[in-house]
Amino acid sequence: MPSKRVKVTLISPAFPFSARVPMAPPVIEYLGALTLKEMPDAGLTLIDANVNEPSPEEIDADLIGISAMTATVTWAYAFSDALRRLGKKVVLGGIHPTALPLEAKEHADAVVVGEAESVWREVLEDVSSGGLKPFYYGERLPLDDLPLPHTGALKGPYRFRAVFTARGCPYRCSFCSVRKFFGDTIRYRPIGSVVEEVEQCTGKIYFNGDDNIWGGDPKRSIELFSELSHGSGKYWYGFGDLRAPQGADGEKLLKAARKSGLFSVWAGWETSSNKSLRGYRASAKQGTNREEAIRRIKGHGINVTLFVVLGGRGDNKDDFKRAVDLAGRLGVGIHPVLLTPLTGTELYDEYKPYLSKDKGWNYYTGVNAVFEHPAMTAPEIEKEFYLASLSLLSTQRILKHLFEIPLAGFPMTHLLSLMEQVPMRRAMRKAFREWQSAQDGPLL
Repeated sequence: MPSKRVKVTLISPAFPFSARVPMAPPVIEYLGALTLKEMPDAGLTLIDANVNEPSPEEIDADLIGISAMTATVTWAYAFSDALRRLGKKVVLGGIHPTALPLEAKEHADAVVVGEAESVWREVLEDVSSGGLKPFYYGERLPLDDLPLPHTGALKGPYRFRAVFTARGCPYRCSFCSVRKFFGDTIRYRPIGSVVEEVEQCTGKIYFNGDDNIWGGDPKRSIELFSELSHGSGKYWYGFGDLRAPQGADGEKLLKAARKSGLFSVWAGWETSSNKSLRGYRASAKQGTNREEAIRRIKGHGINVTLFVVLGGRGDNKDDFKRAVDLAGRLGVGIHPVLLTPLTGTELYDEYKPYLSKDKGWNYYTGVNAVFEHPAMTAPEIEKEFYLASLSLLSTQRILKHLFEIPLAGFPMTHLLSLMEQVPMRRAMRKAFREWQSAQDGPLL
C-alpha cells in the first residue's frame, strides 16, 4: 500500500514591533527547499505571519514547523498551543528553542535543537510513520550540498531576499548568540552556489545575511566578490566587522566588495567605552583603529551604518548623547539598540539576576529595557533611546548624511541610503507613538 503524502506547513512568526523590513523570511524558504529535497512528493505550504497571519483552524497539515528567535517566540508558543489544542502536530526550531529546548517542548510535539540539515529527513519520516521524537539534535555539517531556497511560494510585498554564504563566528561578543548557535568555526558555502543563488533567486537589491560579510577569510571574500562582479549587476548590503578593512588585504577587499555591488555595510561599533568593549568581549572585531576602517570603507563609496549598544548597567544618559554626536563626527549613520541579554549568551547569564520578571520574551527586541539599571528606570532608558533614535533619523540628519557619502558612491549609494533611512524613520516614529500611548503619564 503506498505511503501517505505528507503535508508540511512552515510558518515565519509575527514580529512584536511596529515595522519590519520588506524581506521574504529566508529561514522558511530554505527549510522549504530542504523539505522538498528530503521528501520530493511532500505537500508544502509557506506562511509569513507578518503578511498574512493564519488562523489555527485553517491550517491543514501533518506537520507544522515554526522557526523562532527570542523576539518572536512568544507568538510562536501561543500559536503552537492553539494548533495542538486542535490535535495538530507542531515542531519548533531556531535560535531560541535551541537555547531553551525544555521550555520550547512545553509548547510543541517536537523540538529541533541546532541546525536542521542533519535531522530534517528523520523528522519528516517520523511524521509519516506517526512517531515523532521529543527532540532532534542537529549536527553542524559542511555547507556543500544545500538546496537553493524555495522561492515563489510566499506571496507578499517583498522587495528583498536574503542570501547567506557562511555560518559561524570566531568572535566571542558576550551579547551575541551567533557563535553559540552556529559555532566558533566558520563554514563556507561553495562560491559557485552563492553566485547561482544570487543570480536566480534575488532581485536587483539583496541582503547578505552573514554575521560578517568579510571578516572570516578575506581572501575567500575577495574571490566571492570577484565572482559576483561578473553577474548581472545587482546591489547588496550586509553586516561586517571593522577589523578586516584594516588588514593587509583591506584595500583589495573593499575594492572587490564595491565592484560586486556592495553599497552599504552595517558594522558593530558597539560602544565608545573601551571598558565596555572589553566587558562585552567585543574588542577583537574592532581592529587597532576602527575610525580608520570607517574612512577606508567610505573612501570606496560604501555607506556605513554603525550599531551602538546602549542602556547597559554601566551606561548613563550621556552615552545616548554621545551616540548622536558620533554620527556627525564620523559622517555615518547610527542605529542605536538597547542592550538585550538574549538566551544562550554569556550576557544572559551575567544579567539574569537583574532581568525584569514582568517582561516576557516579546520585549526582547532591542527597543525595550528588560533589566534593572542601577541609576535609571526602564521608562527613562526607553525615553533616551527614542530621543536619540529620532534625532539620528530626523529629516535634517538624513539629508546631511547624503553629503557625507563620498562621490565615489554616487548616485546609487546615495539613493539606496535614502531607501534605508526613510522607512526606518517612519517605523521609529510609529514605535515611539505606540510607546508613548503605553506610558502611564507623559514622559516627553
